[in-house]
Amino acid sequence: MSQLTSFKYFIFLFLVLTFIQANAQDPRYPAEITVAQDGTGNYKTIQEAVNSIRDLGEKQVVIKIKNGTYQEKIVIPSWKINLKLIGESKEHTIITNNDYSGKPVPGGKDAFGLEKMSTYTSYTILVQGSDVSLEKLTIINAAGRVGQAVALHVESDRFTAKNCNISGNQDTLYAATESSRQFYQDCFIEGTTDFIFGKSTVVFQNCIIKNLSDSYITAASTSQNQPFGFVFLNCKIIADPYVSKAYLGRPWRPYAKTVFIQCELGKHISPLGWSPWKGDKMFPDKEQTALYAEYQSAGLGASPSTRLPWTKQLSDKEAKTCNLKNILSGSDHWNPLTDL
Repeated sequence: MSQLTSFKYFIFLFLVLTFIQANAQDPRYPAEITVAQDGTGNYKTIQEAVNSIRDLGEKQVVIKIKNGTYQEKIVIPSWKINLKLIGESKEHTIITNNDYSGKPVPGGKDAFGLEKMSTYTSYTILVQGSDVSLEKLTIINAAGRVGQAVALHVESDRFTAKNCNISGNQDTLYAATESSRQFYQDCFIEGTTDFIFGKSTVVFQNCIIKNLSDSYITAASTSQNQPFGFVFLNCKIIADPYVSKAYLGRPWRPYAKTVFIQCELGKHISPLGWSPWKGDKMFPDKEQTALYAEYQSAGLGASPSTRLPWTKQLSDKEAKTCNLKNILSGSDHWNPLTDL
């Protein structure tokens, strides 16, 4: 072998080894982790698994969760990103906690010096890291009817949930921040008062929404700068048998936006459809700036002619703008369907 040939061979081998090393999975940070309470997985708790992944990792990590009831209060912090949690089965992979607003903080005080929990710290799961998705999980706040008690609190951007049960009473799902885009597909969400609330831009597609009391489904706090708030596409609104009068929503803040498009509404939905949230001394006339609308509602609760005069029935042209691309894509062209 000539000296030139040997040199070329050396360079080729060096490049191959460099490529392999660059693309090899660091054994400390596997691409897939299993959680099993019986010890047959990598970890016994979900929080341990979340804590184990690389901070600000560029590659997605999948956490597979075996069936079981996990009594945990889970935090996915802002530095844990590109994470997918998948349950073995939705019905039998259960994450539950029972904190609520006003409950004494274990140990006396929290990190802010508060002795009692608030709505915002009552969550069962808190998601702050971007590009997180949940699939085939049941998430419960089991505190009961004791006031605000959040099951799922999401602050992150590009969040998705598919085929999940999200269950609680008041304030079940907190879609928290203005910069957060969220997508829920084929999920079941139930609660009593304002059980879907917050400031985020959110699409609910093919979801079942269940009223557990005569109250309000949504309480959006959309900012004036946001073109969309909560958008329900082809969802089904049902209720417990004893529920006789519920509302699609009421504005938590003046520029709240909530739209139901081609949804099936149960007979428990009030003919008025919506509530202006009168009695709020700080924001007394929210109906003047809020956008509350429907398009081609069906079912016994659909009654466009009796809706409150400040609410809206969208035209065909207006309804066409309420698609995933317009609502969620943003400047980064996010398509949540590719992440499911």
